Amino acid sequence: MHLQELEEYCTKAVAGGATHAKLIAAGTIATAPWVRMKCKFGCPNYGKSYSCPPQTPTPEETGRVIESYNRAILFHMEAAAGPERRDKTRQFFTLVVDMEKELFLAGCYGAFALLAGPCSLCKECSIVKDLPCVFPEQARPSMEACGIDVFKTARSNDFEIQTLRARDETRNLFSLVLVD
Repeated sequence: MHLQELEEYCTKAVAGGATHAKLIAAGTIATAPWVRMKCKFGCPNYGKSYSCPPQTPTPEETGRVIESYNRAILFHMEAAAGPERRDKTRQFFTLVVDMEKELFLAGCYGAFALLAGPCSLCKECSIVKDLPCVFPEQARPSMEACGIDVFKTARSNDFEIQTLRARDETRNLFSLVLVD
């Protein structure tokens, strides 16, 4: 797929609710072993979702996968605090997964989406009952769960991102579609 066509997907993503979408070189996606440690020692969802560690690829596996791609689209959404943040976040994730599907159907057969943070499709993941995923066509692992250093990746692609100090601050969510 040509550069101009991929840029059109970025424009479409912004029209669909993303704050920004940018075509990036896959080589700018950073992985680090410490990222999954933050999941294991700090996130209450560790081991409670098919989209979270230890169910997801390790940083080393993710790094090898990323090496097989040349391009990706990095999606950014600002999610202001408030009652609508959860719905806006779900819409953003749907947009990214839909973009993966569109890219696949357009001939980018290796297109694969990675989202942000724990899966929010179900109130409780079916993994806790040892049942299969209820939404396998929509569920995707998060960048963090696969060992992607979101801060380094965002910053190396000219996005501003800072750690939050309070729950009422605007969140900067990043998701990714590996293209080819």
